[in-house]
Amino acid sequence: MKIGRYFIAVLLIIGVLITFGERGLIDNFRKKEQLMMIKRQNHQLTLENISLKKNIMLLREDLSYLEMVARNELGMVKAGDLVYRNAQ
Repeated sequence: MKIGRYFIAVLLIIGVLITFGERGLIDNFRKKEQLMMIKRQNHQLTLENISLKKNIMLLREDLSYLEMVARNELGMVKAGDLVYRNAQ
């Protein structure tokens, strides 16, 4: 009888460790969720890198794109352009 009780107690402890312990079932589930989140972030960063590389290539090679960026983002004007300012 005592051997059976000890055996059941040991099985219960092993079951608790397998379920709740480090590298247990619950920990494994959390790690899979973290991995999926990291993969999504990695995908977003990859897409952003592709977009930035395209932007760099346009800035290096396309003078009309470079002029558009200079005008829109930096407020630069070309010689002979008329500049209108709002009086506020």
